[in-house]
Amino acid sequence: MPLIDRIQQEMVAAMKAKEEARLSALRMIKAALMKAKVDSPKPLDEAAEMAILKSLIKQRIDAAEMFRKAGRAEQAEKEEAERALIESYLPAAAGEEEMEAAIAAAMAETGITSLKQMGQVMKAAQEKLKGKTVDGKALSDKVRSKLQ
Repeated sequence: MPLIDRIQQEMVAAMKAKEEARLSALRMIKAALMKAKVDSPKPLDEAAEMAILKSLIKQRIDAAEMFRKAGRAEQAEKEEAERALIESYLPAAAGEEEMEAAIAAAMAETGITSLKQMGQVMKAAQEKLKGKTVDGKALSDKVRSKLQ
């Protein structure tokens, strides 16, 4: 079932259960997906939907951080709750062992040992972890530490 349809069904359930915070977050997700669908000449595929969800998660993380700096803990908690809801629609995150194995395989495959060619290792490692949610910064830090 397409993600937009799943979101719609959960919106109906949230309305019936009178869960205002959940409903608000679901509406925000649906709006972002619909905007991308309208803006794009081709239909959204799963990778595009996941990219949209990841950008929404990054926005929530940044917003929560800013609210905490401003001393608005209740707003930060709201943003973090939305982030958790959005993350529930992403595939399972890659574990530490999976990331390490993908990096080792990518380095062996490419034969790269220089930090200057880190991008090629990153690309190969991300290809190995396709279908899983991967934190790009964490992956980048691990690749950098292996290449030094």
